[in-house]
Amino acid sequence: MTLLSLVVAYLPGPLIFRLPVLDRARRASLPAEERAFWCLLLAVLQSSIVGFGLAALGRYRFDRLLWIDAAVSLLIVVVVRGRLRLGRAAPRPTWTALLPIGLAALGVWLNFFVPPAEYVMGGKDPGVYMNAGIQIAQRGALVIRDDVVATLPVPFRGLFFKPSDDPAYYSNRFMGFFLLAPDTGAVVGQFPHLYPLWVAIAYGVNGLSGARQVLGAWAVLGLLATYFLANRIVGRAAAVAAAGLLATHVVQIWYARYPNAEMVMQPLVLAGTLAYIRAQADDDRFFAPVAALLLVAGLFAHLTCALAIGAVAGAAVVAPLRSTSARLSFWIPLVLGTALAAGYLASYLPPYFAVPVEFVATLGPRSITLLVLAGFASIATWRFIRGVPVATRVRWVLTGMVAAGWVFAGYAYFFRTSVGLLAAHDADSLRTFASFYLSAFGLALALLGFGTAAWAAPAALPFFATIAAFSFFTFFKIRIIPEHFWAARRFVAVILPGALVLVGAAAFGEIRWPATLWARREVRTLRYALGVVAVAILGRHFVVATDPLLRHVEYAGLIPRLEKLAGAIGNDDLAIVEARAGSDVHVLALPLAYIYARHVLVLAETTPDKQAFRDFLDWARTRYRRVFFIGGGGTELLSRTMTIRALGGERFQIPEYESARDAYPRTVRYKEFDLGLYEFLPTPAPTDGFDLDVGTADDLYVRHFHAKEQIPGRFSFRWTRDVSYVSILGTRAACERLTIWASGAGRPPGAGSAQVDVFLDDTRLGSITANDSLAPYPFVIPAALAATMDRSEDAAQLRLVSRTWNPKQLLGVNDTRDLGVMVDRITVECPAAPAASAAGALR
Repeated sequence: MTLLSLVVAYLPGPLIFRLPVLDRARRASLPAEERAFWCLLLAVLQSSIVGFGLAALGRYRFDRLLWIDAAVSLLIVVVVRGRLRLGRAAPRPTWTALLPIGLAALGVWLNFFVPPAEYVMGGKDPGVYMNAGIQIAQRGALVIRDDVVATLPVPFRGLFFKPSDDPAYYSNRFMGFFLLAPDTGAVVGQFPHLYPLWVAIAYGVNGLSGARQVLGAWAVLGLLATYFLANRIVGRAAAVAAAGLLATHVVQIWYARYPNAEMVMQPLVLAGTLAYIRAQADDDRFFAPVAALLLVAGLFAHLTCALAIGAVAGAAVVAPLRSTSARLSFWIPLVLGTALAAGYLASYLPPYFAVPVEFVATLGPRSITLLVLAGFASIATWRFIRGVPVATRVRWVLTGMVAAGWVFAGYAYFFRTSVGLLAAHDADSLRTFASFYLSAFGLALALLGFGTAAWAAPAALPFFATIAAFSFFTFFKIRIIPEHFWAARRFVAVILPGALVLVGAAAFGEIRWPATLWARREVRTLRYALGVVAVAILGRHFVVATDPLLRHVEYAGLIPRLEKLAGAIGNDDLAIVEARAGSDVHVLALPLAYIYARHVLVLAETTPDKQAFRDFLDWARTRYRRVFFIGGGGTELLSRTMTIRALGGERFQIPEYESARDAYPRTVRYKEFDLGLYEFLPTPAPTDGFDLDVGTADDLYVRHFHAKEQIPGRFSFRWTRDVSYVSILGTRAACERLTIWASGAGRPPGAGSAQVDVFLDDTRLGSITANDSLAPYPFVIPAALAATMDRSEDAAQLRLVSRTWNPKQLLGVNDTRDLGVMVDRITVECPAAPAASAAGALR
């Protein structure tokens, strides 16, 4: 495993770095630790380009990537031969190398102190990234050819796919996966593929464990990129402070374990910015194309990297590279790469690309006017300053940027309020970031550091432009609901590390004015002491916030449960999963299909067309050995022509960190799954009565009930909601009595009586007021209704309309459910034949 990782993530890097081109002696003079960092990053960049190209062509395989990386390395050795030595220009490692090594070790320890999240289920973005990556590993392409969809006859598509109003795609295969063309089964994940590609690479190295761990490695890269960028801009002490604070920050550690693309974008943007500073300020031509490629690679991870490209490109206009050849080697890959990324998004991810296109197309007159005015202002400003020396214009731009940053930050923190169309979470965005993730003290330090660093290090204009661009656009309109830590994705890639670099600058960076004051030894000593205190205060704040995460594994135990479920379904079986509206069980369908390679379809509705479903079952039995249903109680499917057999049930909880709205997450909660696995048998249902043990293997019979519960040693049951339904099978015209075993379960004062109105196929049978103890409540079935039910192919529908009460409102407990009555059993008796049971049919 270690050898494979070295081939993919390191071997080509030193050879590329040592190529005798573009002033090798200049980059060889970098400290040994930074040379090692660039070697690592160059190898990652090469594997990203090669792997992405293979996947775009539908030819990705892990062994192919290994062979190509090894072949490139061998080709460099053969062509360059003995000219790969850096020679005396390369300084040997010194004690300073221990600093990034220590920071990387700290990052590895914190990121892997507990295992990464087992977030492989669907429903949200993290599961989409994981499953898309494993699909690349298994199928070798960015766009999946889903055989289950491609072979599904046209008449049955409506059972599983709702046609989309968006012309860019046909429907959703799963949440986060677009079905582009049902005839070919073309399916694509919702997001750009650079992070999924590295999930695929890590999957090739260490299976599903590697796929989960790869993000922690990218987080360490981001930590190192922060250190080396800060070291170049504001000095070693500030760099250690910035990277150390980032390493212990709750958001950095959370997203190092929780699937997201922002953590991949972080080192690409920061290192790309550093590479341009090396190329422009240090006149190192080698880093000009490296900067362009890193920034463009970020665009294949997340669309917001366009802000970084625009910011660095703007800085390149204000302070262009000194060498003409370096300018071309920067601008050509930047422009061509950006165009290639746009083409990729338009061709491979049309639904994703349609979002920014639609945003631009729907800009109102006010926005268009402001953009036009901004364009004219930029042109006029450029015409005014183009004749000004570069150093002077950089100072002007930085001075304006610092002034604008202080003014906007002051307005956003102290005065901005929700007015008109401005949403509250947008108005509060900077205050939210400061109060939850930085502190007001940290924000003040960052703004102070912005001023001192900008005046002391004008060569870092690309960095300041990037942090300013991300901050302005993010805090102007955060474009995400304020659920934390979910909303913190907006900050983790650029704003958080950038702010901590500025904090380091405020604490330890150089201050040039007034020079006579800061040149005094005692003043410098006092300033460093205050800097240590300030960083220690922030560090303690971050460590306290992070400490609970060091004992938490998000969704721990989910993967073994999925493996058990997948093991019950054969490679030639088909699993039908209930609709999203029925329960949360649908989120398990995605990994069953795209990680464990089972044939899976998710129903589009909780009440599909029964005749169409019966016809579908007849077809499915000709293609698949067995047909299963997986659900948790929310789908109406049953007909007289089918019998179902219960194969087992699962009820389990997995830890889920609190997702608090407009509040900081502090506790671990539990996400519960309650599901049953059933097989559809090709035999008609028995017609000798009905007997359902509610709360036990009842998922295909009940809808709109609460989850199954069990009173130990007594009985299983479900609570009704305001309106609950039960599908009744096995009746004949002779059936004349329906009995419900129910209990009001001791309602508190103020809840009212436990009244339930009972309807069978829209015919009112009567009502009951349930007692506190469990008791049977019989109802007479009119003969005409029994005869009608006997003639119907579909299951009869029992409807229970209950008077509900809310435990949280009446008792103050942590139970927000609206509860009707406890239902334990439902039977239909047919005197002319011996009683049988649906539960028996299940067995």
